[in-house]
Amino acid sequence: MLQLYTHAVCLQHDPGPGHAESPARLRAVLKALDQDRFAVIDRVEAPRATREQLLRVHSADHVDRILSITPADETVRLDEDTLMSPASAEAGLRAAGALVAAVDAVMKGSANRAFCAVRPPGHHATADTAMGFCLFNNVAVAAAHALAAHGLKRVAIADFDVHHGNGTQDIFQREPRVLFLSSHQSPLYPGTGSAEEKGVGNVINAPLSPGDGSYEFRELWDGVLLPRLHAFKPQLLLISAGFDAHRNDPLADIRLQTEDYAWITERLVDVARTHADGRVVSTLEGGYDLTALAASASAHVAALLEE
Repeated sequence: MLQLYTHAVCLQHDPGPGHAESPARLRAVLKALDQDRFAVIDRVEAPRATREQLLRVHSADHVDRILSITPADETVRLDEDTLMSPASAEAGLRAAGALVAAVDAVMKGSANRAFCAVRPPGHHATADTAMGFCLFNNVAVAAAHALAAHGLKRVAIADFDVHHGNGTQDIFQREPRVLFLSSHQSPLYPGTGSAEEKGVGNVINAPLSPGDGSYEFRELWDGVLLPRLHAFKPQLLLISAGFDAHRNDPLADIRLQTEDYAWITERLVDVARTHADGRVVSTLEGGYDLTALAASASAHVAALLEE
């Protein structure tokens, strides 16, 4: 069974007019998933993450800072790209909480896979800094929860967003129980993610060059990332599912097509079937062309549904 986690407040997080990470992104994804072929999905309202769950990966100062910002009818700018509106703190709690609940569901067997259609995204948030549109690092909160609450020894995070998940790497680069694998464009924001960044042997970065497309993307995953993932034998697979490497996305220069997201998802699910009893939890990260985002997310979820 596939579960879909979301919450209405994730649509109320509003960075302001003209901002790339707009509520329209989530509306496009949810509309795309409101089709007959997805009717079998079990839809679940995302709960809030608890303070304890957030503190596994974030400093107390960071958590307090985000949760203390409840502006009245105005936007607070955390940095050049990252803004908060009145509903943002609650949306951040629900986004992280969605992944925690999804991990619990797949570990307890009430679902075998889950997709979290939430925002704000998370993979740029470090232990003590909100950045790159991200408040809390949702996938990192999920991985830490899997280790602490379920006693797992090997959790893998596969990140195919076009931007490097610097926050996820920062949080886990000294944690050998977590394998972080990323394909991303370089050079590009945030400027991290070289192949030389290896953590304690648990970080595998595979940069793509501007203009690269399906061939280069598939070669990197088939030749570099998937073999390392299989060798790690994860007990749970988490996915930072960014769809901004699509050829139509305005924020980068990689030329993937919708079919590439079905392809990579199928291969990641195969890894989970082989090593993790099929357990996969995926979460929405980037993707800023609404048509491409809707189509790519649909392809991703359809591949997660396949038995």
